[in-house]
Amino acid sequence: MPQSLSKVYVHIVFSTKQREHILNEQVSPKLYRYLAGICNKMECRPIKIGGHTDHVHVLCMLSKKVTIIKLLEELKKSSSKWMKLQGDNFRLFYWQDGYGIFSVNPYEIEIAVEYIENQYEHHRVKTFQEEYRAFLKKYEVDYDERYVWD
Repeated sequence: MPQSLSKVYVHIVFSTKQREHILNEQVSPKLYRYLAGICNKMECRPIKIGGHTDHVHVLCMLSKKVTIIKLLEELKKSSSKWMKLQGDNFRLFYWQDGYGIFSVNPYEIEIAVEYIENQYEHHRVKTFQEEYRAFLKKYEVDYDERYVWD
């Protein structure tokens, strides 16, 4: 086959350090745009980016030129540096050490988009930890609870 083709959608989730509720209405939209810019720069077309006060969701198409770890490293490192410049409240901002990344069926992209769009409604009844455990269960990811949270 002379041509390499790829279409891999991923749903990435990561939290603020110790799930600090610091992502407010003023900074979040700018943060989501910044994360989208990183995705674009890495040729990982952003589909939907959103989140809640203590975490973000990134739905994007993974570039065939970029490894998962490189994408996550750039998303978290660059946005953490950017957040520190957003005012005194954010000068000690950090993301959690880990992350979750899950494949998304192309036929379920709209479901994932809707899920990300409805984060504030969703988190009226469920914490980030409950949400994340549900993802791990849905995707049958083996994990040790002692090492999931920082």
